[in-house]
Amino acid sequence: MSGSSPMAAKILANVYPRVPDFYTLINEQCSLVSEAMEALVEFMGGDQSKGAVIADLEKKGTEVKNRSMYVLNKSFATPMDREDIYRAITAIDTVLHYANTTIQEIGFFKLTPDQHMMDMARILSEGTDALKLGFAKLGTNPAIAEDDALAVRKSERNVEKAYRKALSTLFQPEMHLEKMKLSKETSVEGRVMASVTEIFKRRELYRHLSNAGDQIAKAGSVLHDIVVQVS
Repeated sequence: MSGSSPMAAKILANVYPRVPDFYTLINEQCSLVSEAMEALVEFMGGDQSKGAVIADLEKKGTEVKNRSMYVLNKSFATPMDREDIYRAITAIDTVLHYANTTIQEIGFFKLTPDQHMMDMARILSEGTDALKLGFAKLGTNPAIAEDDALAVRKSERNVEKAYRKALSTLFQPEMHLEKMKLSKETSVEGRVMASVTEIFKRRELYRHLSNAGDQIAKAGSVLHDIVVQVS
């Protein structure tokens, strides 16, 4: 009898394969992206060492994403719709990628973070915190995760407001006239060119952060869809 138990267990495992714990895998991704956005806020506040931290978190995120994709492709059964799992994995990974490319663009453009970048980073961090909370609830009490999904989408709207405010300030001529007076450029043409270049660089950064908010909103929409499905 005892000798037949392993065989019976093997048969049962083939008939009823164990469902992979995608909740834990997605939660691991959410923790990484939440940590990255917190580091982005600190970077915007002047702690440049956080740039390397964010780059390392993105590498870890890629490893988790690849592992999750492998498990998804090999799994026979899933606790939620397979397409929603795929969308969650890719959406969260994209947000983490945006955190790192923000640091890269700041370095490429040789910009010093300003208050508008700080404000947008803080809102993005609030969005990823809500995302983390929401996905953490799916395995135990998915119905209450809808509030977090709403908070995620609200963060996207707030980022858009901050983006428009940043542009409004950026295109105020008085601010640039003052900067031109302090410029080291000796010629008027040089001062004007430096000012225009600065405007375009900062506009690109603001837009990049706004796009990050869009990606967080997409992840929030996936969270909402899963809540509707499993609750």
